[in-house]
Amino acid sequence: MSDQKDNKLVVFQNKNIRRIWHEEEWYYSVVDIIEVLTDSPTPRQYWGKVKDREFAKLQLSPIWVQLKLLSNDGKKYKTDCVNTKGAFRLIQSIPSKKAEPFKQWLAQVGKERLDEIENPELAQERMKEIYEQKGYPKDWIDKRLRGIAIRQNLTDEWKERGIKEHRDYAILTAEISKATFGMTPSEYKKFKNLPAKSKINLRDNMDDLELIFTMLGERVTTEISQNEKPEGMFENNKVAKRGGKVAGNARKNTEKEIGRSIISEENYLQENSKKSLPNNKK
Repeated sequence: MSDQKDNKLVVFQNKNIRRIWHEEEWYYSVVDIIEVLTDSPTPRQYWGKVKDREFAKLQLSPIWVQLKLLSNDGKKYKTDCVNTKGAFRLIQSIPSKKAEPFKQWLAQVGKERLDEIENPELAQERMKEIYEQKGYPKDWIDKRLRGIAIRQNLTDEWKERGIKEHRDYAILTAEISKATFGMTPSEYKKFKNLPAKSKINLRDNMDDLELIFTMLGERVTTEISQNEKPEGMFENNKVAKRGGKVAGNARKNTEKEIGRSIISEENYLQENSKKSLPNNKK
């Protein structure tokens, strides 16, 4: 199964469909597909009836596998998922006016992923377009994309050190953030008045300097880890604190020089409502 970085949402006609990269292909949440196709208020019950009718009674082989997907409560649960081939079979079992446009959409999102594997720059370009459509300025987008690359390098390094669980990634990330800003990511979201259990990304609500010091903490942590090759959570935790401390000291020195706090309560939602953007804060 893929790691957390491969978990994504895709959108069809303004409805979210959860998916996960598993065994070199996308797998999609069955109940999410059913909700999209049927607008059923109880997609799980609908799926149960489809399973009984199309598979149990007809003795067809299951087209789904159970994979852990993020739920609305912020926790992961085993969820029936299908790959693209299975999704097409599922669509055939469900009478829906949306079936044909959904098939076309499904083929396109699958092709996009294959294109991105062949040329990773396409993924970055698509992400850039998404941020542009949301109204972020180009210089902010450049920093955000650079931060994503630095974050990826860090998680790759953690994997090399034997850290593979998402929970452990979150713990180490919290140590870097606390040493850099004096707050864990969850505390930072609360500070910025972002919904605690929402899927809103904290970094999408940071301004230029907040992003820069976030990158610094994670990049220094990566460098220390590559040099010292820590083993286990205890040693990696100490490295995360040290990397974050470097960024934290730099932040404090910067604040003395510019005469204000780097840490901002403002978020993108607030700024966008004022027709302003994260890096336009005076």
